[in-house]
Amino acid sequence: MGGLPGTAGCRHSSLSRAVAAAGTLYLVATPIGNLEDVTLRALRVLREARRLYAEDTRRTRTLLDRHAIRAPVRSLHAHNEASRAAEILAELALGADVALVSDAGTPLLSDPGARVVAAVVEAGHRVTPLPGASAVLAALVGSGLAPVPFAFHGFPPRRAGERRALFAALAARAETLVFFESPRRVATTLEDLAAAFGAERPACLARELTKLHEGFERGALGALARRFAEGARGEVTLVVAGAATPARAAGEDVDAALRAALARGATARDAAREVAARLGVPRREAYARALALRGAP
Repeated sequence: MGGLPGTAGCRHSSLSRAVAAAGTLYLVATPIGNLEDVTLRALRVLREARRLYAEDTRRTRTLLDRHAIRAPVRSLHAHNEASRAAEILAELALGADVALVSDAGTPLLSDPGARVVAAVVEAGHRVTPLPGASAVLAALVGSGLAPVPFAFHGFPPRRAGERRALFAALAARAETLVFFESPRRVATTLEDLAAAFGAERPACLARELTKLHEGFERGALGALARRFAEGARGEVTLVVAGAATPARAAGEDVDAALRAALARGATARDAAREVAARLGVPRREAYARALALRGAP
């Protein structure tokens, strides 16, 4: 009834060998400008991997040739990612290690590869990221703005209406915001940011990161929009300060606002909600004060 002795153990051993035999997908960060910004581990993996995939094979070939890595490189871009995902899954199942790189920086950030990684994870194969160069982090820590918390939003939409709607939705966010942008579109993007966030919001335009003409242009959004009205040269990363937290109202102001709301016939709960939103105080605190004021003689 229970099968042959040791059958379960044999099945477990076979499964363990199958998992161990499967290959690994390596996500390899590459330099964003200066070819010296590559790790020793990245070079080792690029030499040892059975298959290499890159969005722009010519750009990756420059890095590989610099380090005498002769492995062929296959393209993986937005138009062939689905078919490449199936190809990579087959290679991993046969035990081949696969390396995925982007044109520059860390794979998947505003680059193809997310569908491949999702498929590899779903299939139960190992995904190993190799950290390294990142324009997002380089711009953020060099900007002079608060580095934590922050949110990366990639390239803003090209269509003006969609771009302005995005900025309007982000205007009140408290975290530092990071965007990529084309040097040809940076002028209109800065104008739209200044209109949505206010001309005085602090920001930084980082360009040509890690390259010879690297620069950090810091200032208010309005001033940056005027400075780059004709566009910018080189690759651009924008860092924008989060919205300032409103100053907390004094207790007397909170009480006065609550009394006014209660006098208009608002319930304690509604008065607390209104005052908390308007004066930036915790709703629970405003509700407790509203109850106390309503019960006061």
